[in-house]
Formats: sequence, C-alpha cells, structure tokens
Amino acid sequence: MIDVAEEVARAVVAAGFAVALAVSGVVTARARGRSRARASGLARRVGARIAWALSAVPYAVVCVVLWRPLPVHPSVAARAVALCAGTCLIAAGWSLYTWGRSALGDMYNVSGALGSELYAGHRLVASGPYRVVRHPMYVGIALGALGALLLYRTWAMVFAVVVLPAAVVKIRREERLLAEEFPQEHAAYRARVPAVVPRVGRRVEEVTARARGSREKGRPS
Repeated sequence: MIDVAEEVARAVVAAGFAVALAVSGVVTARARGRSRARASGLARRVGARIAWALSAVPYAVVCVVLWRPLPVHPSVAARAVALCAGTCLIAAGWSLYTWGRSALGDMYNVSGALGSELYAGHRLVASGPYRVVRHPMYVGIALGALGALLLYRTWAMVFAVVVLPAAVVKIRREERLLAEEFPQEHAAYRARVPAVVPRVGRRVEEVTARARGSREKGRPS
C-alpha cells in the first residue's frame, strides 16, 4: 500500500513540475521582445535568459547524474510519515511559488546566480505574498526541495537541498537592482517586509488591528 501511495505522489509531483517548467518557458518566451532597464552580472552582456541557462543547465545535469536512491531503508511507518510530511511541504511550496508568480504578473523574469535584469517600466510588486516576505518564490522552492527529499529520497534531492543557500546570491543581485531602480520605495519596503522569514508577531498584530477596526466600524453610533 505504501509503495503505491509513494509512486502516485511522485508521479503527481513530477507532472506538476513539468507543467511549471512549460508555463515558465512560455511566459519567458513571450517576454523576449521587452526592453531592458537594468541588469547585473553576466546578464548585462548576454541577457537574463542566457545567464540563467548557463547556471540552470549544469544544475540539471548534476541532478540527473545524482538521481540515485539514498542508502536508507526506513520502516513502513517512517515512509508513511515522510510521505505525508513531504507531500505537505511540496504542496505548501508549490502554492507559495504559484501565488508569488501570479502576484508578479508581467513583472516576472528569470533570474540566476550569474545575473538578473529588470524590464523597462518595471514596477516594485508588494502585493499578495510579497506583503509577508520579499522573496516568497524562493521560500516556496526551499519548501518544495525539502519535501521532495522526503518523498523521493535520492542523492539529487540532497544536492538540491545542500545548494539552497546559493539562492542568497540571487536574492542579493535582485535586491541590488531593485534598490537602484526604486531607491526610496524599496528602502521603505525592505524596512517593512522581511526577506524570507515572516514576522509572525507583526502579522498577528496587523490582523488583530484590522479585525478590531472592522468591528468598530460595524458598531452603531
């Protein structure tokens, strides 16, 4: 029974990943004709898509080579726990990534450790999950990688988790570009919203304050 459940979950996750890649490819292709405002790193010379491919292709090759099962043999109970936890993490990561991608709309662009770029007429997005953290898509990817490690238990997933801190390089490049393009607006946004870890206490206070304000408006004068 656990074997069937794992295989079904792995197939569904793989299909979802394939769809995400296809959608991202279509959106990126549609943006080919857009003019560029600012760029950093290698993207200044060859464009964001080539810079992204130069880092993404070797990463994908390593993952293919390392797609070997880990030398672990968990019990049925442990596999059931890993299946539930991994599926929940992947679902949460996928939802957060999709929400962030939707909030970006036509401001979405591929970004890599070798370089990033902004479109002409770029806008600083601070809606949706960007109200809670400045980089929700990276948080979603991290949650998904951790979940995939529990679900697939391969050396490739170990590699994916180990290199997660490399996202800091991408985050810094993107932050630097946004700070140059929107100096005052981004400074205020950065002071208000954390990078990847939500300020739970502040969010609770904001929700409580909004609820209190709604109740006060509803009271008869």
